[in-house]
Amino acid sequence: MGVSFVPNYARRLGVDPQETMQAMINDLGVRQFRLVSYWEDIETEPGKYDFSEMDWQFAMVEAVGAKVSLSIGLRQPRWPECHMPKWVSGLPQDQKTWLPQLKDVMRAIIERYRSSPALESYQLENEYFNTVFGICKDFDRSRLVDEYNFAKNLDPNHKVIVSRSNNAVGTPIGQPTPDEYAVSVYKRVWDKNVTKRYFEYPFPAWFYGFLAGTSEIIKGKDMLIHELQAEPWLPDEFNIVDAPLDEMYKSLTPERLEGRFIYGKATGMREIYLWGAEWWYQMKTTRNTPEFWDTAKAEFRKVK
Repeated sequence: MGVSFVPNYARRLGVDPQETMQAMINDLGVRQFRLVSYWEDIETEPGKYDFSEMDWQFAMVEAVGAKVSLSIGLRQPRWPECHMPKWVSGLPQDQKTWLPQLKDVMRAIIERYRSSPALESYQLENEYFNTVFGICKDFDRSRLVDEYNFAKNLDPNHKVIVSRSNNAVGTPIGQPTPDEYAVSVYKRVWDKNVTKRYFEYPFPAWFYGFLAGTSEIIKGKDMLIHELQAEPWLPDEFNIVDAPLDEMYKSLTPERLEGRFIYGKATGMREIYLWGAEWWYQMKTTRNTPEFWDTAKAEFRKVK
């Protein structure tokens, strides 16, 4: 069991990113992190790289012997999904124009962290074919294949993971064939299109075990959960930063959070990253609601 951690999201919630990550390590006991490498943050000006934020994250993880699955590429976790620098947005949309710049920063990232004892894997282009969420407009399979081969050539010693984009029955059959597949698991969300109410996905844990097993039989590759929902999914009129507690409880309660850990383990998948740990910390430190943090802490102790 691990967590996704996005410093920008911690800032949006009004908590200090370094303090938040340190609490995840020291108090929760997290030893598996899914980290991001946003292009827009690393290369704010062409050819000038700033790795200071990623460096302190890796330093914290290395200090306790924890492990990292590092997100790379243009599309990475958290809205707006595609994290392209402003100076790139003015270029023509033809990927032949911006793809070389993207690969340059990917090369710099991989070369900087591939020798870290904390690095365990890369997660390439988060939910690449998800056309209904985020601002991303390029879904060309050949680009995904090219980036996969590029990453593997730069670092053949670490796994490269590619995630599927929905709950559909079946297994990915197109290229690239990564070292492992990943899947997102969201349980209770606000349905703004049809029911206009909170909706609980009916899939039992064995459904995701079935997806993983099918992938292993057909492609010979394992599957992990790279996003297990552990924060509320609210209607558009509410901001998770300051939404009323009673509204957030309609989507997630401490009891439901405990259930997410149980559900994740019941899938049988051996690697799981929870989504929303920064929010647990915000609820504890700034909103006087420590129940989510305490629930997660108890569950991480059980996992240990």
